Amino acid sequence: MKRDTRVNLLILLAVLLLAAAPLALGLGDHKEEPFAGADGEAEAAVTELDPGYEPWFGPLYEPPSGEVESGLFALQAALGAGVLAYCIGLRRGRRQGARAAAVQAAAARTETPAQSPAQSPVQVPTPAGKAGAGPERDSGQAPRQDPGQGSGQDPGQAPGSRRDGGAADGEG
Repeated sequence: MKRDTRVNLLILLAVLLLAAAPLALGLGDHKEEPFAGADGEAEAAVTELDPGYEPWFGPLYEPPSGEVESGLFALQAALGAGVLAYCIGLRRGRRQGARAAAVQAAAARTETPAQSPAQSPVQVPTPAGKAGAGPERDSGQAPRQDPGQGSGQDPGQAPGSRRDGGAADGEG
């Protein structure tokens, strides 16, 4: 089992235990409404401490019953969870897409390695009548593909330059 799966199962187990523990332990049995919301508890505590307290404002909408109020609260919680799950899924999808694109790019680089201009063979054209053109020029054969052989030029050097500083066509 993967580490992420184990962590998710442990979190789910912890949530279920937190939800079931108050019911199993009988918490709130001594109250009229054992699982009333925190708003009602706070109102009762304030009224107990200061019986003449007047709230600054009232609710904008008062649901007709406690069941409707609970249903609206559950709907709000479900919408919030949906938005949160969408955002988490979007981030994960983008991360996986970027990872897949990187793998494809790496695979493409290994299949057909791109040659830089310094690595690709360079042909330096020289007119047929110039001195130092070589026998292949006079015979009409194609010029050599490897500039490092016979021309005094390294394969990594720029075209037209020689190790000894002279011109590639033999005129120095």
